[in-house]
Amino acid sequence: MEGKKALCEIKNLHTGFRIRDEYFDAVDNVSINLYPDEVLAIVGESGCGKSTLATTIMGLHDSNYTKVSGEILFDDKNLIDLGEEEYNAIRGGQIGMIFQDPLSALNPLQRIGEQIEEALIYHTKFSAEERKKRAIELLAKVGIDNPERTYRQFPHELSGGMRQRVMIAIALSCKPKILIADEPTTALDVTIQAQILDLILDLQEEMKAGIILITHDLGVVAQVADRVAVMYAGEIVELSENEELFENPLHPYTRSLLNSIPQMDAKEGDDLHVIEGMVPSLKNLPRKGCRFSPRIPHIKESAHEENPILHEVSKGHYVRCTCWKDFYFNEEDSTK
Repeated sequence: MEGKKALCEIKNLHTGFRIRDEYFDAVDNVSINLYPDEVLAIVGESGCGKSTLATTIMGLHDSNYTKVSGEILFDDKNLIDLGEEEYNAIRGGQIGMIFQDPLSALNPLQRIGEQIEEALIYHTKFSAEERKKRAIELLAKVGIDNPERTYRQFPHELSGGMRQRVMIAIALSCKPKILIADEPTTALDVTIQAQILDLILDLQEEMKAGIILITHDLGVVAQVADRVAVMYAGEIVELSENEELFENPLHPYTRSLLNSIPQMDAKEGDDLHVIEGMVPSLKNLPRKGCRFSPRIPHIKESAHEENPILHEVSKGHYVRCTCWKDFYFNEEDSTK
């Protein structure tokens, strides 16, 4: 992405949730850029902060229970400093989001056409006739065979794949500069997953938008991403170009994730690699050292930095903590 101006710059972002009058960071000091025409994948286990990062960018947190600090620079503005009215002018217009569960994201009491037109009412000066025409065009563009009928239907009348296509139509209705896709293929069968991904990429190419793709599916990441950020316990632990990450994963967490993928050449009786332990809760994060260290006890304590930072180990390839050296070169490591 050298030489390109970033669409969005995230700097030292913290998102803390209030638990008994204390705030605990679900997103902890995250800094990352998104560029035009780029698919930036955010990967990690459930509970690592991926979706919280997305909803923070969209400004969807209640300030009574959430504390956000840092910078989200978009269109020469820090989104964190905007009031609700200013944010509404950007949210859904210049930044769109495909939510993880379309059935819960769509209003069950509104027809599909009304829900697509809602963003057009707020962000455009289209007449009622123009809005209806645009909504039907969008439904056709996302691959729905009978868009006029779907326009009149309710969410419960559609299949999971069709509801996801409707969510994409809503997210793209105002031709956003940034599209956030939060687990867009979850709960869909493999054939529909491929169709949805192809659809998102085709529409991105048409609009020249930047995409933040949030997923735990490394197969999807390998297929569509340009760069990959690996998150663990609220932090980015590794960031690199897609091909580099899969060919040369460095952080112990990244390597463990990749080792957990079933292999085509696996022999009968081979055990599937399992990452020991669980992502720590926000209230019980390790106070120093690599946050993944409790799950890799075979790496000596001296290999961990006290306050790990992202190191650029090669051009564009960043890794948090120097513990990767001990893990990488330990040929006896049981997780290899």
